[in-house]
Amino acid sequence: MQYIIYGIASFFFLYGIILLAEGFYTTSAVKELHSEFKTTACGRCISGMFVFLTYVLGVAWLGVFGFSAVPVFLFYNMWSTCQVLNSPMANMTSSIESICVDVRQYGIIPWNAAPGKACGAGLGEICNTSEFYLSYHLYIVACAGAGATVIALIHFLMILSANWAYLKDASHMHVYQDIKMKEEQELQDIQSRSKEQLNSYT
Repeated sequence: MQYIIYGIASFFFLYGIILLAEGFYTTSAVKELHSEFKTTACGRCISGMFVFLTYVLGVAWLGVFGFSAVPVFLFYNMWSTCQVLNSPMANMTSSIESICVDVRQYGIIPWNAAPGKACGAGLGEICNTSEFYLSYHLYIVACAGAGATVIALIHFLMILSANWAYLKDASHMHVYQDIKMKEEQELQDIQSRSKEQLNSYT
């Protein structure tokens, strides 16, 4: 699992750099629409591929964000129960041994699992370990990181879609301008030939 996390982090670091470079060069090309800018079918295909890939990764990380929110919810419930154990109320009618956390009810482990329920003193020992709070904080960081990744992918998707649309419109505009220039050149050639013929008759 540790190596998988390292691999995913490295992949997203490289993918972010590639997206940044692609967005930079595409935006620079769009800024040069009225100069010598020429877009190719390969460039538009690469931009379209990045739009599709970013969309797929965004949907996948939306699922990761949802799944990473589940342990945060579980640890929050357990942390709330630990707070009740550490500071019991004076008018509490039930004993501390009746305060329990049952992980089996969330469907993570089967109902016949033996250590699926912790109550009273056993739960208090779990609550007082440093590993519990470290795991809780790490799950919060993982959930926040997945949410930030989803926001970044949506942001990149909007930028890439806009750049792809600009490139597509720019290619159509350049084709139109090329045709217009050829027609104007042909018209000028016809006019010059007609003038030459009129001059030869006179």
